Amino acid sequence: MNQTYRYNRENATRVAGVTSLKDAIGQLLKAYQLQTRFNETYLEAFWGRMMGPTIASRTNRLYVRDRKLYIEIGSAPLRNELVNAKQKLIQLVNKDMGTDVIDDVVFI
Repeated sequence: MNQTYRYNRENATRVAGVTSLKDAIGQLLKAYQLQTRFNETYLEAFWGRMMGPTIASRTNRLYVRDRKLYIEIGSAPLRNELVNAKQKLIQLVNKDMGTDVIDDVVFI
């Protein structure tokens, strides 16, 4: 019952050298296949910074599911403008994220 820990050199898979914290977290997210969910959560958290205070203040609900961005907008004229600029919105979000996070936008 009282076993001591023994270090096994063959099981240690460290890479020699210095790795930045950003790279280490990126490797961790890839290893556990959490990169896409992290990007979706980042998009939800920083929506206001990406779109500006005008659109962010009129956004009631926002979530990403199956690479689709669902947005509930409280202002009908703003919703109409965003529907007309749907492709530009997708490109803007993906460019700001640095990777393709969303493929479509659905307005609720």
